[in-house]
Amino acid sequence: MRLVQYMKDKIIDLKECKFPTAAQDVEAAELAVDTPQTRSSTYRLAYADQDFLLRDEVRPVRLQLELLKPDLVQSDEGIESTVVIFGSARMPDRPTATKRLKKAIRLAKENPEDSRLEKRVVIAQRVLENSCYYDEARKLGAMITDEALSSERCDMVVMTGGGPGIMEAANRGAMDAGGKSIGLNIVLPFEQRPNAYITPELCFQFHYFAIRKMHFLKRARALVACPGGFGTMDELFETLTLIQTKKIKPVPILLLGSAYWRRIINFEALVEEGAIDEEDLKLFDYVDSAEEAWQMIKKYYNL
Repeated sequence: MRLVQYMKDKIIDLKECKFPTAAQDVEAAELAVDTPQTRSSTYRLAYADQDFLLRDEVRPVRLQLELLKPDLVQSDEGIESTVVIFGSARMPDRPTATKRLKKAIRLAKENPEDSRLEKRVVIAQRVLENSCYYDEARKLGAMITDEALSSERCDMVVMTGGGPGIMEAANRGAMDAGGKSIGLNIVLPFEQRPNAYITPELCFQFHYFAIRKMHFLKRARALVACPGGFGTMDELFETLTLIQTKKIKPVPILLLGSAYWRRIINFEALVEEGAIDEEDLKLFDYVDSAEEAWQMIKKYYNL
């Protein structure tokens, strides 16, 4: 009878793990008696030993951790699908581009003998013209997020490379709309820092480009490539290749800024040279505004 009464009084969680957690063991290990043995790096728990985790031989484990961490965090946040927006880190908003152009003009006037400064003025003028894409990316981020907030599910969350320029604009648009957005940063010697508009708990940093690429596409339901350079083209061609070779299912690939993309990449020439099939030109579409891009994505998914 006493056992029956004990079972009634005690609520037993059958799922409760009887082993201490990893965090509890780390805490217990820190309370160890201070001796030459306990001070040795060999005594540290392997998963709490940074020197060990950074060894070349442990690279496979680090790769797995970079794959797992962002995936588990996004799952915990209920994120089921994303819209990835790529674009140049070097295309700022119009006020910033205007200031840079004025500075370039001033330097050129002060140093008329330096032809390089004249070239910088021309480039600064082009950057100012292209700053319109910052505005479009910001609008698109807001449109997508408005739609996401109207759904009970966490669908179509804006994802970027996490840096400045066009990436910042898309995250900024999501913040304008009052929603979440994701930034996948990577350790680089320059140009890479988290922009201020990424949702802090969805701001990730990577060491491995390959794992970062996997996360760009794992939940992606569309990819919008705004004007950009090597990084943007890298992700664009990666996705085109994976769809062309049927390694992933098709998703809308939209090149925002038809004049830019037609000038930079001659896809038709690839067909004429026999490098790709004419059918491959159907893998992507040109668009010229945030509204046009979002309408195409909505139409594709019957939203």
